[in-house]
Amino acid sequence: MSYNPSDSAETLSRSKKKRISPLAVILIWIILIGAGGTGAYMYSNHLKETMLLELDAAMAARTEAMRTEYSAQLTQLAKEVDELESQVQSFNELLEFTKDNTTNKTDNSNQLYTQLSQVQKQLAELQKKMDLLK
Repeated sequence: MSYNPSDSAETLSRSKKKRISPLAVILIWIILIGAGGTGAYMYSNHLKETMLLELDAAMAARTEAMRTEYSAQLTQLAKEVDELESQVQSFNELLEFTKDNTTNKTDNSNQLYTQLSQVQKQLAELQKKMDLLK
């Protein structure tokens, strides 16, 4: 075994060539961390957009369901109001007829006024309900 200085210089230069500088390692780590942060930011934005789209779809479905229910209730109340108005009209006609045919001995108009009053109260309640729905 002989010591040859050229062999050790060759080995030393090879080891220097294989070695990565600390600056390169730090630079690679900074790039990896930056890429990870950017990826996380982009993924969180994607999740946020997806969630907003899902919420919009759910709200649209709820709104449509409420609109349909509201229309059905409004239609039902309109029918009830029409029925009560026809009852009021028939009571008014009956009342007019009774007034024309009454004598001093009979007074049936008080009963008709009472019935008419009750129907008008019901009509007022239905009108309030319709106003609340609007």
